[in-house]
Amino acid sequence: MQKQIEVRNLTFSYGKGTILEDINLDLYEGDYLALIGPNGGGKTTFLKLLLGLREIQKGEIKIFGKDPKEARGEIGYLPQYINFNMDMPINVDEVVLQGRLRKGKLFYTKADRKIAKASLDRMGVAHLADRKISQLSGGQRQRVLLARALAKEPKIIILDEPTASIDLEGQKEIYALLKALPQTKIVVSHDINILFEGVNRVAHIQKRLHMHDGLVQKIKRDEGHFCEMELLEMIRGDDA
Repeated sequence: MQKQIEVRNLTFSYGKGTILEDINLDLYEGDYLALIGPNGGGKTTFLKLLLGLREIQKGEIKIFGKDPKEARGEIGYLPQYINFNMDMPINVDEVVLQGRLRKGKLFYTKADRKIAKASLDRMGVAHLADRKISQLSGGQRQRVLLARALAKEPKIIILDEPTASIDLEGQKEIYALLKALPQTKIVVSHDINILFEGVNRVAHIQKRLHMHDGLVQKIKRDEGHFCEMELLEMIRGDDA
């Protein structure tokens, strides 16, 4: 199976504070990685380094054997916070078409519009194409933004808290949609239920990164619930 992401001895600091220390990771085609850890543990910083949005200070990242900035065209990204000016009259289809933008590209083609429509279909929101983005619920908006990421036709999808501020039913729907996508996926989430939604690999980041690939098999849910304290003890045990 093709190795798509390779991280070696990655360290990153803000000022005198070390955010990430000696991170190593290999991800292969089709992997679905959940990144978990405390606030301030370095999860979002790590994603930004993978995307080439931060300069690497020490260590190395290769994506398809290339520098992250060179590989950015192969990655669809859903950031944690997207600020839309709700007074701006932008339609759903126009938002999704943004996924087809490239440097120096001024116009959308018929092929772009066809791909954008297919992405909306896949996310189950094609019927909202003419709706203003400001008129959507939180769950609908996330589906549209996922469609925008998919419109890029990426080989890797990176998502930072994709179910934040969405009700429980909406979260389940987003998890089901993500599970069905064939691309390699990296998802940062505070919702530990992500571990039961198709991920095959788990990493805990708190400055250092520790893989917990057998974690999902160890955890048992009782009537759809499990004890997060028990999970924390498992992680601590593996990290020791």
